Amino acid sequence: MGINTEKDIEANLQIGPTDQGMVRIFVTAGDAEIPMDFEIDEANDIAEEIMAAARAAGAVVK
Repeated sequence: MGINTEKDIEANLQIGPTDQGMVRIFVTAGDAEIPMDFEIDEANDIAEEIMAAARAAGAVVK
């Protein structure tokens, strides 16, 4: 499965701070739960990548 492969899977995404000073991305899909904790610098890098992808996707749709 690649980034452009569509799947008919429903998932829930939650993002927030932990009590340990980390940023957690928490994904649930069916019975699967995937907690991913990131240092603040890593979380900022991920946020920048998401924003860059959103800009690129916006350029494709225009």
